[in-house]
Amino acid sequence: MTAWAPPRLPAKIDPLVRAFLGAPGAAEQALLRFGSPAHLVFPQVFADNLARLRAVLEPGLPGYRICYAHKVNQSRAFVRTAEQAGVGIDVASEAELAGAMGAGFGSARIEVTGPKGEEFLRELVATGVTINIDNLWELHRVAELAGPYANVPVLVRLSGFAGTPVSRFGVPLGQAEEILAALAAHRGRIDFRGFAFHIDSGEPGERLRAVEACLELTERAYAHGLSPAVLDIGGGFRQVFTADADAFDAYVHALRESLLGHGEPMAWGGNTFGFQLEGGAVHGTPVFHKYANTVPADRMLADLLAAELEGHGGRSFAQIAAENLLEVWLEPGKALVDHAGITLARVEFVKETADGSVLVNVDISRDTVTPADQEVMVDPLLLPGVVRAQDDPVGVFVAGRLCLERDLVTNHKVWFPQRPRPGDLMVFPNTAAYHMDLSAARASMHRLPPKLAVVHRSSDFSEQGKYEICRDEDYEPELIAGGPSRFAGPEWHGVQ
Repeated sequence: MTAWAPPRLPAKIDPLVRAFLGAPGAAEQALLRFGSPAHLVFPQVFADNLARLRAVLEPGLPGYRICYAHKVNQSRAFVRTAEQAGVGIDVASEAELAGAMGAGFGSARIEVTGPKGEEFLRELVATGVTINIDNLWELHRVAELAGPYANVPVLVRLSGFAGTPVSRFGVPLGQAEEILAALAAHRGRIDFRGFAFHIDSGEPGERLRAVEACLELTERAYAHGLSPAVLDIGGGFRQVFTADADAFDAYVHALRESLLGHGEPMAWGGNTFGFQLEGGAVHGTPVFHKYANTVPADRMLADLLAAELEGHGGRSFAQIAAENLLEVWLEPGKALVDHAGITLARVEFVKETADGSVLVNVDISRDTVTPADQEVMVDPLLLPGVVRAQDDPVGVFVAGRLCLERDLVTNHKVWFPQRPRPGDLMVFPNTAAYHMDLSAARASMHRLPPKLAVVHRSSDFSEQGKYEICRDEDYEPELIAGGPSRFAGPEWHGVQ
């Protein structure tokens, strides 16, 4: 008889990160030195992600610009890595703008996106940065404020594409004539660079329809005497969280069966994860649907560039851009920090609840690693404090440190190869994209986890003692640029 194997959600982990976690005492020493819990970022992984996107863009486009979306993570190490690599940066606030300039970005490499108020616009028109216009009020106000700062560079973000959900951002396509008339009227005050969009969807058709709409409006802009030379395709390129798509599907199947009362209970407190239970079946899309993605960002980008456009004789997007000398801009955030960050926490105690469930309390709260309306659907890793005999696998729920019933880090059951004990370390993989900052709070006056930058000084990950850790705000790329590294060479130093 085959022994029962608990369902698992193995996480995809970058080899450098895995090697660090496998280095005896490395994670433990980081927490002893800087405190627990802590966020760790790996700028070398960031640089690797950047190199993969460049490898897609370089062959077929006459010009392109990658702008790192700063809002995805406040890490200075990531911002400094992007600056040293020669790419641009996308900022969305006064503080992000100041941080980018403080990290060495000149105005020519900075793009400002998102909604902007009066005070921010007044600051922007004097800086020379590219302003990505969100609405007609912004467009007219920039023109009014331009004054002595003639030819303020702008992009215009569009929305309302066919088959795309309504967005609160961008100027609706239905206002196209107003856009073009305003741009034409403000020539001399505004340097119109082109149109932009952002599609936060994994559906290729939505992004392709947006490209076609922007190309059509670009043609109409020429007729108004305008000279757009940029098409900004935004960000929204997905991450790959799971290391085993079949295992993920098997876990979700077991979870769905559990919600129907079949097999072992796997959900805490009646949580249905966004599923609807009707007529003895489970329907709907769960809140953790992003974890099912298996298509990496570089392939998504390659597929978009190679996609044939019906309105252009079946020629590809890349061909059309090349023929019309259009620069393609993009603003990846999640794609650049994918697998470039982890969160470390310490097990504080283990207890059983009235229904027999095992709770493992750690010294973080749920909002440290995921927004409240989502669910982390990859298994955390357990690093035992001391070597001990192998136990039987145990299914647990991971609980946070706040005095709130909702502070469950995992509302789904997680199986560990052995029962956690106080003092063990728990590793939450791939938390760099938004999770480290977006939901950060100091409830119960708990301190925020420090952010630490980790570098490896050898091309051989098996070499011990080669990891260096510093506070994120103290990181400088020169720490690794001069030594042997898998990123040495032009892709690390950058030419963009």
